[in-house]
Amino acid sequence: MAQILVITWDGGGNVPPMLGIAGELRRRGHHVRVLGHRQQRDVVAAAGLEFVAYSHTRPWSPEEPATGIRFLLKFLFGVFTNPRIGDDVRSELTRKPVDLAVVDSMTLGALRATERAGLPTAVLMHSLHRYHTHNWSHGPIGIVAALRGMRPGRLWNTADRVLVATDRELDPVGNRLPTNVRYTGVVQTKPHHNAPGATPLVLVSLSTIYFEGQAAALQAILDALAGLPLRAIITTGAVEPRTLTAPPGVELHRYIPHEEIMPSASLVIGHGGHSTTMRALAHDLPLLILPMHPMLDQPMIGKAVAAAGAGRVLPRTARPDEIRKALNALLQDEQYRAAAATIGNRLRSRNGANIAADELECLLSTQEKAAGPAV
Repeated sequence: MAQILVITWDGGGNVPPMLGIAGELRRRGHHVRVLGHRQQRDVVAAAGLEFVAYSHTRPWSPEEPATGIRFLLKFLFGVFTNPRIGDDVRSELTRKPVDLAVVDSMTLGALRATERAGLPTAVLMHSLHRYHTHNWSHGPIGIVAALRGMRPGRLWNTADRVLVATDRELDPVGNRLPTNVRYTGVVQTKPHHNAPGATPLVLVSLSTIYFEGQAAALQAILDALAGLPLRAIITTGAVEPRTLTAPPGVELHRYIPHEEIMPSASLVIGHGGHSTTMRALAHDLPLLILPMHPMLDQPMIGKAVAAAGAGRVLPRTARPDEIRKALNALLQDEQYRAAAATIGNRLRSRNGANIAADELECLLSTQEKAAGPAV
């Protein structure tokens, strides 16, 4: 069986597909270890995987407050173009060589390191391919990355595989794709459904990452929920719950697994993060999306969901009356839920972890054949 190194970072929605694919590879008998930020140890270990913490890369926290240009610089130099992640990759390959690396698409320093090592590499894209190749790589991030010798498009195009863990039909990518790209479908645990209660249940989550204006958006949602004949559960993530004022019938939690709530929910109010959005759709739930940052994938995901008829999009600065109006429309018009169910059926029809693992084993087999028989 193969030795496989999975390279990731603590970014929230990028972690579940990584764990799903790594776990499937381990179940197939491969030796898998995960290289990531120190605070990821527990979640990786809970998935039954070996974990190695970055040692050269400086500490990183997605919850650390940063506003304006500091927010972009935090991600740009802390993760996306951080050469120290490449140093950690080289150290780990020296310590224990591997047959294959599976690298998060946004850790460009790691991709450069595996390329220079001549190591067979698969890129894991954990959101829309269109967002990666047009918005992310052609904006300020791509410019700085190119100046630092880490041009995203070149690193992705020269990888042996690019695994896109999303729904092809929601991705506005067109038909012309590089030959190394494979859509796996969404990687997530199989959803289950409970019979909805007489009173609608709304789940609200605006990311575990800190965003400027996030607390104000949560409070506007809380004010919109006041007096409505429903229940709501809000996971506040980077926002301290005690700083918010909740009306009766609304529960506030810092964190709670969404899989515990979605089976009985009627609607999700989210920020357009890929992981939460796809999990909601897999549960046949329509969405009200308030993107938290214009440069991330959230606006594109929100637009795709709205275009498919499965939700609505409002700005993060939406007033409580605007949120209440959209919320009522989504709950009362069955067409939104029907559209979400159509997407949900499609998402559930593909096992993203299995398809990704099949692709990686095919890549390993190709590499073995190219290397020739052992002497």
